[in-house]
Amino acid sequence: MGRVNEKVCIVTGGALGIGRAACLLLAREGAKVAVTDVLDPEGETLVGEIRAAGGTARYWHLDVAKEAEVARVVADVAQAFGRIDVLVNNAGISGKNAPTDQITEAEWDAVMAVNVKGPFFCTKHVVPHLRAAGGGSIVNLSSIYGLVGAPDAPPYHASKGALRLMSKTDALLYAADGIRVNSVHPGFIWTPMVESYATSLGDVEAARAALKALHPIGRLGEADDIAYGILYLASDESRFLTGAELVIDGGYTAR
Repeated sequence: MGRVNEKVCIVTGGALGIGRAACLLLAREGAKVAVTDVLDPEGETLVGEIRAAGGTARYWHLDVAKEAEVARVVADVAQAFGRIDVLVNNAGISGKNAPTDQITEAEWDAVMAVNVKGPFFCTKHVVPHLRAAGGGSIVNLSSIYGLVGAPDAPPYHASKGALRLMSKTDALLYAADGIRVNSVHPGFIWTPMVESYATSLGDVEAARAALKALHPIGRLGEADDIAYGILYLASDESRFLTGAELVIDGGYTAR
């Protein structure tokens, strides 16, 4: 207990899936959690759960693709909690699954707006608060597909590769300020996003079995598997870690 005691953590896309698991775990380990999302009922419900368990959390509606909204929410969080120590850039969408030559500009831009511009906006507006706090941690949720390729969802793959390199660049830019920046690379985690993908293939159980077979460890990941990695990067236990890639993929990329 207390691994991130009294740290103020912003989690984008915090209402469901990996974001939800991270919010619950960070709060359980003593953090004050700013849950942000566009899914207001789910976000408010999560905050209620955290408070009922004795934790500290508040919910903010946030579309990370809108810079003015990001700036306002970051300022509100800092005012409400007195500081900001951790940013978890988790919000993301999968986008259209089609070959590159069949994707429209609008479909490409929609993924980039959330998956790339979102972390850029959030980092831009959080950095001054991390400096004021004497340092902090930024955790960017990339993917195995920020490390290796696959013949599907080109905008998603491009966005996650961009986020991986953004993490390294920002790690170098802000190291002197005591701000660490790392990326997390999950394998297939059974979240609403992955379940939706499996459903789109028709036979959910067959799709789940096929995804499971991609991981040498013999199972799909769970949201908590990633949340514990986020907790480590948010905590002072990882104080000598920056510009790194934390791969949590059941062996997917070990081949």
